[in-house]
Formats: sequence, C-alpha cells, structure tokens
Amino acid sequence: MREFAYARPEHAEEAVRLVAAGDAAYLAGGTNLVDLMKLGVARPGLLVDITALGLDFVTELPDGGLRIGAGTRNSDLAASSLVRRGYPMLTQAILAGASGQLRNLATVGGNLLQRTRCSYFQDASKPCNKRNPGSGCPARTGEHHNLAILGASEHCIATHPSDMAVALSALDAVVHVREPDVQRETPLADFYLLPGDRPDRETALHPAALITAIDIPPLPFARRSTYRKIRERASYAFATGSLAAAIDLADGIVRDVRLSFGALAPVPWRARLAEEALRGQPASPEAFRDAAARELAAARPLRDNAYKINLVTAATVQVLSGLSEVTP
Repeated sequence: MREFAYARPEHAEEAVRLVAAGDAAYLAGGTNLVDLMKLGVARPGLLVDITALGLDFVTELPDGGLRIGAGTRNSDLAASSLVRRGYPMLTQAILAGASGQLRNLATVGGNLLQRTRCSYFQDASKPCNKRNPGSGCPARTGEHHNLAILGASEHCIATHPSDMAVALSALDAVVHVREPDVQRETPLADFYLLPGDRPDRETALHPAALITAIDIPPLPFARRSTYRKIRERASYAFATGSLAAAIDLADGIVRDVRLSFGALAPVPWRARLAEEALRGQPASPEAFRDAAARELAAARPLRDNAYKINLVTAATVQVLSGLSEVTP
C-alpha cells in the first residue's frame, strides 16, 4: 500500500478544499476504499476523514419526505423507524447488503459511491477500461456471468454493486452535494453515468464533490414496497439480480408503481418502461411478466449472463404479485 497522509477536518468547506487540491480521497467507513487501496487500485496521497462533519442523521422533512445525512451508518438507517415504517424497501435493501459488521461501519454516501466488484477492475495486473482507459475490457470474453446485460458498452460491462442505491432509485432520491464553489442537488436519476466510451467516469460529480445528504420525496404508497435480492449464497454476497418495487392499487388496477433493478447494469436501473406499461392495467401475473419483458427487451447479454433475463422476470412477477396479493 502506498504511504498516505491523513486529515480530519471539522467543517465541510475544509474537507472539500483539501480534496480539491488533488491526490486525495474522502474517508468515512472505508469499507470499500481501504480494500481498493490494499489492492493497489486506489492510491490517494491524502485521506480526508469526514466522520467529524456531523453528517449522521435521519430527519423527516416538512412535506413528509426524509433527509438522510451522508455519514449515517447503514445499520442506523435500516433501524430508523421513519424508514422501516414509510419505506420498507430501503430497510430491506440495506439489510440484504454485506454483513452486520460492515453495515455498522459503512455510510450512506460511501454506499452510493462504492466501486464495481468486477474481478478485472479489482486486479491491478489486468487490463480494465474503468481503471486504465484504453486498456481494454477482458470481461467481455472472460468471466462475466454476473456482469451487465443493460446499459453496458463495448468498453465496459461492469455492474453497480449497491443494494441501497436500487431502492433509492425507485424512490426518486435526490443527492445533496457540496463542491468547491457551490452546493447543488442532483436527482439520483442523473447522478450515475453509463459507461459509453468513458467507463472511468462513473458519476456526474465534480472530482472534489462531497455528498452531504440524500432526500427521499414523500411517497405514501411506498409503505407497500419490498426489495428482493437473488444471490449465489444465502448471505454476504453481491446480487446476481435484484429489484425494488412499490405499487399503488385501486380496485385491482395499478394506479402507480415504482420498479428498479439491480445487478443488471452499470447503474441502478430504473424500469420506467415497465412502470409505464403497468399503470392503468389490472394487477395480474401476466401484466407483470409483460412489463418486465418490455423493460428487458433492450438487454444485450453475453455468453454467460443471459440467465439474468429469466431470473429477473420471474422475480418481478413474484414480487409484484405478492405486493398485489394475487397468485403468480
């Protein structure tokens, strides 16, 4: 591991200034960053510890939504009565991720910014366009059984690893960011970037941007929501496919719905085509299956990951049928 310096500022402005000077990274829980430093993938010369900035809170907003401090520990967010009562999909997504020990240390902001677990990205001896632009993407012809079928490019087929971000995507979350000269709000829908020919650019953030909070708008029917994660072992594993779903019914008709997929794309994949197909339709397994098919028609699987299409289609039917109390 490269030697590094350490700073622990008490104000967000100072933290941003330190990182803006270059060769620096923010440190909160460190559950992803420190691993990447050990692997030689991340090599910052300065770690800026942001745990003293007072960013650990969960509060209800006047309009009924939530504001979540970026420094809130994942376990604390999952345990919040405001989240468990109003947004069960978010609690379930958090509890599906990592282990209890890691959730006690990892933060909300760090979860959104965690890097892909693609084995080629994590191995500094291998080519990887995300890590070293222009070096190639060996995953396309190599090990890719758990990589992207949606939104990928010739240059990168990595998937985003977060469970929490999938739920926040379905909830139309908004990210508050402090940059060197400005504070801004960015909808999560605009926060992540698809790889295109620049897979090294993963978010729309300024290089020194500091996430300070995440807002979740009020969504009364999110009380009828869930998160489903499919993985290769029962716990402590990244998803092979996942979905966050909420549904609003009136007399058996889908009045509104939220649906987001995980582990299928380089970003949390909001299934807007499926949502559009379902609104105004009777809640039925057939409608749910057709909606999933409409969303997944754009999938471009490779040799070993086409199974994800059937996997997520079946999960969508099961989850939405369960929320609607119809027999799949």
